[in-house]
Amino acid sequence: MHPIRGKAAIVGIGEVPTGHYPERSFIDAAVRVGTMAIRDAGIPKEDIDTIIPIGAVANPLDNANLVCSCLVEEMGLGKTAKSNFQVMSGGSSSANSLKTAVALVNSGLSKAVLVLHCDRLGTGIDFEAAITTFSKSSISQEYESPYGFSQLALAGLLQQRYMHDTGTTERQVAAVVESLRKWAGLNPNAMLRKPRTADEVLDSKVISSPVRKRMMNILADGAAAFIVTSAERAGDLTDTPAYVLGMGSRCTNFTCTAQPQDLFKAWGPACMEAYDMAEIKPTDVRVAEIYDAFPTFILISMELLGLCPRGTAGQIVEAGHTSPGGKLPVSTNGAMMAQGHTGAGGGMAILVEAARQVMGKAGDRQVKNTDIVVETASGGVGMDFHVGVLGREV
Repeated sequence: MHPIRGKAAIVGIGEVPTGHYPERSFIDAAVRVGTMAIRDAGIPKEDIDTIIPIGAVANPLDNANLVCSCLVEEMGLGKTAKSNFQVMSGGSSSANSLKTAVALVNSGLSKAVLVLHCDRLGTGIDFEAAITTFSKSSISQEYESPYGFSQLALAGLLQQRYMHDTGTTERQVAAVVESLRKWAGLNPNAMLRKPRTADEVLDSKVISSPVRKRMMNILADGAAAFIVTSAERAGDLTDTPAYVLGMGSRCTNFTCTAQPQDLFKAWGPACMEAYDMAEIKPTDVRVAEIYDAFPTFILISMELLGLCPRGTAGQIVEAGHTSPGGKLPVSTNGAMMAQGHTGAGGGMAILVEAARQVMGKAGDRQVKNTDIVVETASGGVGMDFHVGVLGREV
């Protein structure tokens, strides 16, 4: 057995609704989700000795305050906390924070770790400034940006190439949005809860061919948190801890133009590492919580994870198998396409939802028998790919 497998667990989670909340202050949302996670875990707040605040993008001062331990003071942890430090790798910050928290707990350096993300990309930053920031992030200022390349252009190229290589239709890509909206309709924290059919998605205008307007996510305010402690302690705190059974990662590039041509060869080993550590097979996965950014990424990730043969993910989604009641539930919170894009918090929301499903706390969208859930994260323009496996039993 791998020395990390099942030795730590997520025991508490917290999340506030995602959307546009100009009346909700940054620090209020941050403290609120941290407090929710502590209460959910049933743990004395004094046991939280390490705080990992994931980076905030909207306001540099908010982020600087996170770095300089504002949460330690605001949450009344000043007499017991040992460390406050930031982990930031964009959308994959959730995965890297989980790895860090597990390592700290397993080494004995920490008793309980609070990982927290908060940002206000919907109302805390000028819209044009936000668009500019995201259009240029992870884009080479020397070799790509001067020629008009952007993250939106990448989305078009990615979808075009995937459709060409696999025969996936545009309607099948649009069906991903339909499926995610169905899940979001069951999620009180989701931003876009109104149903959208694949046909409605296809009726929207083309933004970056073949990506259409309703295939794009929306920047939003949001916050989420989780607590990691030892498996031994977890069993005393809750009957349904989410044990960390496996993790796998690959970091391959900075720019899109340097991204590996064959993602299955470059990123596939991350999936196998996570499965091997967890001692499971793809057929054991009950729910997949997949980081999206754009709908094509969900299709690619389903195939990378071995949940279906290459080139068939679109057919599975179009047939309704990933939607509520389907045989392969995918991204049950609605993912960024429906819950909303909160910067680095997109991956955080996916990880919290994975833990929520394992812990049996997903309410109307709870999937039965969620003993094994796999979750993914990716940052930048696809600079890395992370896979985590959470389970109800060790």
